[in-house]
Amino acid sequence: MTSSPAAPPCHSRGLPPVTGPDPRVLVLGSFPSVLSLSHGEYYGNPRNRFWAVIEDLFGISALLPYTERCQYLTGAGIALWDVIASCSRPGSADSRIRDAVPSDIAGFIRAHPTVRLIVLNGSAAGRFYHRAGEVPGIPFVILPSTSPANAAVSYKKKVRAWGVVKAACGRA
Repeated sequence: MTSSPAAPPCHSRGLPPVTGPDPRVLVLGSFPSVLSLSHGEYYGNPRNRFWAVIEDLFGISALLPYTERCQYLTGAGIALWDVIASCSRPGSADSRIRDAVPSDIAGFIRAHPTVRLIVLNGSAAGRFYHRAGEVPGIPFVILPSTSPANAAVSYKKKVRAWGVVKAACGRA
């Protein structure tokens, strides 16, 4: 009996941007986890610390329903999206991303000229952003990933580092 070869991972599409009319900060992840895609929510894995960090910095409760968290987040001037629009990836590890198609970040910036800072959630998002082509004239910063895979950086250090988002939104 011969075993059939493993099927290649399917090409998955990411989530649409979450934004208000006048974002000041664009937070870019690499690509949503399998759990986030199945929930249709950015940072939908309860072990991801993104929403906890946002709660500490902006007072937006991580326990609120997703739509309410997003309303408060966009009201604070923060937009969410991913560097990658679609890719093939078995599982959720960024290291397994193949055939990445970049998001039109420059187009997002043209449509939202109020963006003053691009924040990359982790080094993988930073690498993919560099490969896709940085947006001229918009500063960016790579912050410690809020992913549960980034256990090497303490939660306290993540909150401190992510304070630049609060400052960029004029809430320092």
